[in-house]
Amino acid sequence: MASEDITKLAESLAKTKVGGGQLSFKGQSLKLNTAEDAEEVIKQIEEFDGLEALRLEGNTVGVEAAKVIAKALEKKSELKRCHWSDMFTGRLRSEIPPALISLGDALITAGAQLVELDLSDNAFGPDGVRGFEALLKSPACYTLQELKLNNCGMGIGGGKILAAALKECHRKSSAQGKPLALKIFVAGRNRLENDGATALAEAFGIIGTLEEVHMPQNGINHPGITALAQAFAINPLLKVINLNDNTFTEKGAVAMAETLKALRQVEVINFGDCLVRSKGAVAIADAVKEGLHKLKELNLSFCEIKRDAALTVAEAIEDKAELEKLDLNGNCLGEEGCEQLQEILEGFNMAAVLGSLRRVKEEMRSGDSTPVPSPPVDVATFLAFPSPEKLLRLGPKCSVLIAQQTDTSDVEKVVTALLRISSVFKDEAPVKTAVQETTDALMRKAFTSATFNSDAFVTSLLIHMGLLKSEEKIKAVPSLYGILMTLNHMVQQDYFPKSLAPVLSAFITKPNRALDSCSFARHMLLQTLHQL
Repeated sequence: MASEDITKLAESLAKTKVGGGQLSFKGQSLKLNTAEDAEEVIKQIEEFDGLEALRLEGNTVGVEAAKVIAKALEKKSELKRCHWSDMFTGRLRSEIPPALISLGDALITAGAQLVELDLSDNAFGPDGVRGFEALLKSPACYTLQELKLNNCGMGIGGGKILAAALKECHRKSSAQGKPLALKIFVAGRNRLENDGATALAEAFGIIGTLEEVHMPQNGINHPGITALAQAFAINPLLKVINLNDNTFTEKGAVAMAETLKALRQVEVINFGDCLVRSKGAVAIADAVKEGLHKLKELNLSFCEIKRDAALTVAEAIEDKAELEKLDLNGNCLGEEGCEQLQEILEGFNMAAVLGSLRRVKEEMRSGDSTPVPSPPVDVATFLAFPSPEKLLRLGPKCSVLIAQQTDTSDVEKVVTALLRISSVFKDEAPVKTAVQETTDALMRKAFTSATFNSDAFVTSLLIHMGLLKSEEKIKAVPSLYGILMTLNHMVQQDYFPKSLAPVLSAFITKPNRALDSCSFARHMLLQTLHQL
């Protein structure tokens, strides 16, 4: 290791936080490739008596470095909490399973009894789950209370492997008289879909001790939702249910409503953007009215709920003294419905709990041919349902607002935002200018951030464009015209890393039916890339 690298590492490690049994290297952007790179980290681990929590988030650990760190952990029997999210930035997916296996084996050897394991934001896919499968089945996880696997790309296959490991852990721990008592499960943004969710539901039903379940954005439809509902009914301690941005439809919503009637401890229900529709909303309202006296938050935003059903929901919360927030944003209420909703809640002296209705869809009054004025638009509305008109209605500060409200430390969020912005591209001057300025603000912020992974960005972008295959089922954007034209502008800007140009050129050149339908935009981009 060069002297300047050692100096940089020493400076980073000087920021290491120690206290309360916790050793933290969080957010230090350490690049630990070799055993030599990890020497100082190992030293601190070895010298830390009574190590109970190890934070490695925001660094990047290679296979060789993981092996030597694991060796140091073999003597840390008191370790209870592993905060290991976002610790493989820039690594090949094939590197992650062996690194996880080394670390997991060390915990088993040490005789650790984990309480919390957080591997979120590590894009390891189904194979990555194999990397900690043995750990989950081992005595080290018999005491596990919190398992966090948000945004890991597990897919259906990974979900099934995970479910089987949890069931095995429960079986083995039960045989020893201390069954696995998992309390918190987090697995959002993993494309689990129905099969993955159903497999996990079976595990949840066996465990029976869950208090929080967070599984947003997983492409789960009503069969998977119904399976989860049945499992939740056997977990009477449930306090938080977050299934945001899945697709219930009426069938799933009714099944979930039946389960809610059997639960007594629920405090937070987040079914926003879940398409529960009016029938499902009424069923959920009935469940709320019958019980759920500890309810603090109910989110049914963007669910295609019509006015009468939304009013039924409002009426159901009359005696919910603990309620702090009711979110019915983005539903089909119309101006009159919004006013009626306010009146009902004011009658209960609960108007303060109602979330913003600025984004509620307006309906035409019966027999009234006069268009209702368009409601104000904010960034979330535009990104959820992008259109040229909404972008322009954000006003002259649209570029700044979108850049500010996009987490550029998350590559997937940046890619999603860029694709939504570019999808509204038009050759008309106002829209074209707005798209380009917004793209510039967003991508300048991203590329100039020290933590932004440019290689991961271009890989994810190519996958979403349908030009690069992925292990997960990721739906490609319907048209490449907007993103190609936006890229043609973007690659010419000073913030764009010129090292990415050959990668883009290689994939844009390859034969592809989606590209063939955008021959002009494709030619423009290739010509620009050639000139860089």
